[in-house]
Amino acid sequence: MRYMLIMQVGAEAAAAFDPEAFDMAEAYAAMGAYNEELQKAGVFLSAEGLSDASEGFRVDFDSVPPAVTDGPFAEAREVFTGYWILEVASREEAEHWARKCPLGPGTALEVRRVNELSDFDQNDEWIAKEKEWRAANS
Repeated sequence: MRYMLIMQVGAEAAAAFDPEAFDMAEAYAAMGAYNEELQKAGVFLSAEGLSDASEGFRVDFDSVPPAVTDGPFAEAREVFTGYWILEVASREEAEHWARKCPLGPGTALEVRRVNELSDFDQNDEWIAKEKEWRAANS
């Protein structure tokens, strides 16, 4: 099973963030050690940090054509800042690794199982095409 750990920073923590007081070397060391532990355990598939929300945009499908709004997004209660994808045997193992993540107050991880093709109707023509695309790109 694959799980995505989605790092979120609350709006208050993001607003209070002081880059001058933040020890980036310490953060790199903590995250590096965590990622290394995930790799040694054989559960690490990928991880990426996301750029600041001011560089992003949102596509809202409530209108036709969909409306595009540049970031940052004032109404957001939290900002997604990065993610990991882990391959583990169970939900409990995903929870184990999520609890070990070196995050602090004002941050959270949302953990979601990544759907597998086997979760969908195997007789659907688009699922068959998806299998072909994945085979061609692996």
